[in-house]
Amino acid sequence: MRNELSLCLARLWRYAMVLSKKRDVADDLVQATCVRALERGQQVEAGSRVDRWFFSILHSIWINETRAQQVRRGQGFVDIDELDAAPDEFDNQRQANQVMQRVNQLPEAQRNAVFLVYVEGFTYLEAAQTLDVPIGTIMSRLASARQTLAKGAAEPRALSQRGENHDR
Repeated sequence: MRNELSLCLARLWRYAMVLSKKRDVADDLVQATCVRALERGQQVEAGSRVDRWFFSILHSIWINETRAQQVRRGQGFVDIDELDAAPDEFDNQRQANQVMQRVNQLPEAQRNAVFLVYVEGFTYLEAAQTLDVPIGTIMSRLASARQTLAKGAAEPRALSQRGENHDR
């Protein structure tokens, strides 16, 4: 169990950052996930994907923390605009940052589905099981996310084209 957990730490931390958008909160989420996984390791069924189980634990802890934050009102997490921006040294890096900013602006449910399927490579079924929703919900969230991201990608081009036409 410890070996599998150590192999997933970077992936878990990345997912915790997607959820919380704060390094210290992500660290706490991963630490709590590790503790819970080690305490409940006997619950893992032989032949199951342990990494998916770790992600489920992390997601469950996040949901519980979010509910607790709502009860405490006002304490909590940072908006995407308050995150440190990555340096724009290269066009590819800048484009990647723009995509990540658009992904981070998606509603949380869509953002989670995008991360699990497109970043972590989970199947739709695995993502559905991890988030404890029907597979159709994952498919719907991904379709909505793709539509929103495609629309957002087209807007800067349209604005720049209007500016070019206006200058003539």
